[in-house]
Amino acid sequence: MIHALFVINRSGGLIYSKDFSGQVAQLSSNEALIFAGTFHGIHALASRVSPALKGRAATRDRGVQYIDTKGLRLHCFQTPTGLKFIAVTDPLHAGLTDVLAKAYKLYCDYALKNPFYSLEMPIRSDLFDTMLRQLVQAS
Repeated sequence: MIHALFVINRSGGLIYSKDFSGQVAQLSSNEALIFAGTFHGIHALASRVSPALKGRAATRDRGVQYIDTKGLRLHCFQTPTGLKFIAVTDPLHAGLTDVLAKAYKLYCDYALKNPFYSLEMPIRSDLFDTMLRQLVQAS
């Protein structure tokens, strides 16, 4: 089950967060911003020190892809444009790359095609929320 989803822009700013279940403690807005900045920093450092991906490896394949703990799993999908889609799931939930790639497609369809949306700014789209909720429920 996907408990929450975060979208972090290229500079580490939180542009979207949504809680999909009441099973995990909901972060305050300040805590969510701290989480986004911290994860962005860890991801950037991990991509720089990774010995496995040297040379011509794609940038989006570098860095943190998931973090496992006893109580949850964080999945990260970095897009070609540098956005990071992070899902908080149950520890046994695997294979979320396809779901997060579909969430990126929803972002492209419902946020980027909105003439009133500015890049790197928070996502405020009811259609995006609705379609994302349907995607999460289907996964």
